[in-house]
Amino acid sequence: MQAEIISTGTEIMLGQIPDSNSRYLAEKLSACGIEVIYQTTVGDDPDRLAAAFGQALERAELVVSTGGLGPTQFDLTRGVIAGMLGLPLEIDSGVLAGIERFFHERHREMPENCNRQAHVPRGAIVLPNHRGTAPGLIIRHGRKTIVLLPGPPGEMAPMFEESVLEYLSREGFAREAIVSRIVKVMGLGESLVETMIPGLLRRNGNPAAALLAREGEVLIRLTARAGDREDGLDLIRPWEEKIRQQLGTHVYGVDDDRLEQIVGRMLRERGLTLAVAESCTGGLLGSRITDVPGSSEYFVAGLTCYSNRVKMELLGVKEETLVKYGAVSPDTALEMAAGVCERCGADVGLATTGIAGPGGGTDKKPVGLVYIAVKAPGAVTWRELRVPGERDVVKAWAVRAVLDLLRTTLLKD
Repeated sequence: MQAEIISTGTEIMLGQIPDSNSRYLAEKLSACGIEVIYQTTVGDDPDRLAAAFGQALERAELVVSTGGLGPTQFDLTRGVIAGMLGLPLEIDSGVLAGIERFFHERHREMPENCNRQAHVPRGAIVLPNHRGTAPGLIIRHGRKTIVLLPGPPGEMAPMFEESVLEYLSREGFAREAIVSRIVKVMGLGESLVETMIPGLLRRNGNPAAALLAREGEVLIRLTARAGDREDGLDLIRPWEEKIRQQLGTHVYGVDDDRLEQIVGRMLRERGLTLAVAESCTGGLLGSRITDVPGSSEYFVAGLTCYSNRVKMELLGVKEETLVKYGAVSPDTALEMAAGVCERCGADVGLATTGIAGPGGGTDKKPVGLVYIAVKAPGAVTWRELRVPGERDVVKAWAVRAVLDLLRTTLLKD
């Protein structure tokens, strides 16, 4: 079974919003054993929309689109499809009642143009929208199937999970499972990972494996085809175990695991508290740590200290250290980590200091130079980073690296 995904909306074409819908749908369809052969993005133009859907129907059995189902004159998908297939649009009383109820429950007056969303191509299957007003639609056209979903990800994804997956399974679209597992690696470059697991990397075979480098970490994607998800995972598990054996503690997690979750769990298990002192990361480290529910159990404080004066006053960094070595140095990073522990009464301290750019670099201390440090019970350590890329990349890389330095430090106790 082959599918094409169409994302509609001029705002996507102009780069004003990211197309997260296509990524989500590609992952979900692949997991059902449905091969996504094309992804198309098209703006709010009726002729271009018709051309995009026409091409998709020629080359795929299943076409899934997002966007263009709302109440405005720019929401064209429903009308374009009806016109292409010669299907009259008819008011669906159940849909209209649901839209009216949506506004009534929120004590808001329903705009008249919202009636447009109740116009349904004759014969279409209506998919309820429990989080908005635009219903989804499934239209069978000969041997082809068209699935129309709303554009907002918060409406699209639940509708796909609640209605479309069941339909695809019931109608026999999902004939096998394509299962993926992402093994996450820190502290090694992409080329080094490849040399350490040469026999495990193969684009063909079952499972297949591939590498992806991303801001200081390497992702190893293992993908298997099987009759169902559990059988696919059974194929993947021996390969994952071999990777863990080869790469050791450089593997920090899989799939949706995040470093801030992992170090949070380690701190909680050890009964340790944490404080952070940030310069170049500007509060991003503290934000990542507190993104984890329950982080208040171990996170004490985060201090963003940009100026040398504040580093001295709040963290106790010595003036002679700053004069002799500079703010961007391992010496300053270590004093920041120790200082934030002492001043905030925490067991563990993290520190980041560096040159995020685009200006401020020198020959000796170029843009992208970052020092990170960890002060923990019985352990004090630091690391130098040379990060390529723009300011946001430098900051994100530094945050990920200092969290991993904490992880590996705690593993040694």
